[in-house]
Amino acid sequence: MFLRIDKLQAELPAPKQKDPNAAAALQELLGGKYGEMSTLGNYMFQSFNFRSKAKLRPFYELVASITAEELGHIELVSNGVAMLANGPDNDGDETDGGDISGAPMAAMKDIRLAASFLSNGGGATPVNSNGASWNNDFVTTSGNVVTDLLHNFHLECGARLHKLRVYETLSDPTGREVCGYLLVRGSVHAHAYALALKQITGVAIEQMLPTPNINLDKIPECQKYLQEGSHRRLYTFSPKDYTHMSGIWGGGEMALPGDPPGELEVVEGHPDGGKIHQLTGVPSAFTPDYAPEEMFEIAKKLTKKAR
Repeated sequence: MFLRIDKLQAELPAPKQKDPNAAAALQELLGGKYGEMSTLGNYMFQSFNFRSKAKLRPFYELVASITAEELGHIELVSNGVAMLANGPDNDGDETDGGDISGAPMAAMKDIRLAASFLSNGGGATPVNSNGASWNNDFVTTSGNVVTDLLHNFHLECGARLHKLRVYETLSDPTGREVCGYLLVRGSVHAHAYALALKQITGVAIEQMLPTPNINLDKIPECQKYLQEGSHRRLYTFSPKDYTHMSGIWGGGEMALPGDPPGELEVVEGHPDGGKIHQLTGVPSAFTPDYAPEEMFEIAKKLTKKAR
């Protein structure tokens, strides 16, 4: 089962301006071939289908714990998409009067991913930057441990290339922060799968990292995560389970060359994380509705009753 916490895995800065085209670019990291839906789908079903879990515990736990982290990555990217589509933080819901007579959303017809507004109100869905749906064809769960781990290593390297290219298209701090955090955590996952393969096969596949060959010290948004040691940590995302993966991620294994030095460690639990930003309402877009005042009053009464 999964434990959900009402925070994002990382603190995202508020966007400087509304930029639905940047949001569309970030969608590639959600529903693209190498996006977070793909990493989640692969690791989740591999963990469900894993053979001989008890006898291969460290390898099973590695895939299972990373699965839980990937759920949080989907949440992080989705929030980044919605924040860019929504614009800067606002202290309260916008009072645009809900006047739809003058085509208040005319600009939305010209954005690169108009369906994100027309169908989803500016929210994120599992599609790529062109609106093509993510699908099961991106999932590999062969039942063979080496094949699956090798596929996962390839997937993380592809995702790194993915994130670097998306990063280069963005200028807003929200999208770049999403990329910076995910580049660090993706590097951890690629390293972890490389070490798992090394244990099984004896092949020093970690020598292929980083792929593509650019160190994280070249990316400003990665620096604080490197300095706090995120590149050396795997989280269990559980209060007591998945600690046996320390046989792979630990035991004297060190950070990759080019990253700040230190020993790899398994951390019980999850990152401290950051707040979830409040998206403002837009009555003319019927988000959350044309006249939501009664809705707000009902929610206020329910919140008071719950206390």
